Amino acid sequence: MERSLTMELVRVTEAAALSSARWMGRGLKEEADDAATSAMRDVFDTIPMKGRVVIGEGEKDEAPMLYIGEKLGTGSGPQVDVAVDPVEGTNIVANGQWNALAVIAIADHGKLLHAPDMYMDKIAVGPDAVGVIDLDASVADNLQAVAKARGKDVDDLVVSILNRERHRNIINDVRKAGARIKLIQDGDVAAAINTAFDETGVDMLIGAGGAPEGVISAVALKCLGGEVQGRLLPKDEAEADRCRGMGIEDLSKILYMDDLVGGDDCIFAATGITDGELLKGVHYKSKRASTQSLVMRAKSGTVRFVDGKHNVEKKPAFVFKA
Repeated sequence: MERSLTMELVRVTEAAALSSARWMGRGLKEEADDAATSAMRDVFDTIPMKGRVVIGEGEKDEAPMLYIGEKLGTGSGPQVDVAVDPVEGTNIVANGQWNALAVIAIADHGKLLHAPDMYMDKIAVGPDAVGVIDLDASVADNLQAVAKARGKDVDDLVVSILNRERHRNIINDVRKAGARIKLIQDGDVAAAINTAFDETGVDMLIGAGGAPEGVISAVALKCLGGEVQGRLLPKDEAEADRCRGMGIEDLSKILYMDDLVGGDDCIFAATGITDGELLKGVHYKSKRASTQSLVMRAKSGTVRFVDGKHNVEKKPAFVFKA
């Protein structure tokens, strides 16, 4: 995989963020997602790669663009699998809340799990706690292990959990163990990434969220030296059949990092749409806009924060869609 792709992918996430951010706080999540998807797709046409969407906006008959199986790029360059989430947190954008991202993850062809659109049980940590977590262990045991690995007491830990009724027992167990909780409404990719950066104050993500987001989070944490463990949670026999079609016969199987993203190379890029603990969102001033992005590559271990200043008069196709 060519290292030049890292900065090329930032252009894609910047375009998506600039377009989606115009819908921030307007209560129109579909419009925010459509704007980001269209902008992202347009810029992909300029990227020198032979890409194929393995995680996207849905099946071909469900999505007009960035659908699963769609070819992306100029047709020259490396052959890669692509996972996209033009707006990770559509409700966040619609409601003007924190941590909405435009996200891309790529890996060498055949190295990304083609995660179906279903729930996945997850646990994620940053580099300090790699190798000490266990999806089958109790919440208390995982908290003790992470605290020891990070040189903290359990009551110093902060755990991100999606604020859902299905997590009521997990929330109670974390509180009983003495750790603190950051309940999030949406956006568990951002929450997973936050575990790898001390300045966010987040030590662990736990709970059930989207399986595609689990794969995207695994790419990010592979670049950062962190860890995700997951287990697919099919809700019915149809979803169970989809798992078996992927070669996962044992539905109780824990998916480790190499199951989610194989090989030694992958790239992750994200641009903030709304402000978050790690990335600033899009800010507009007169005819200019600012963005902040994160881009990283697993093979080199390089992590870059990219501050962009944009003349929006020269980017009407990506910005003036509200």
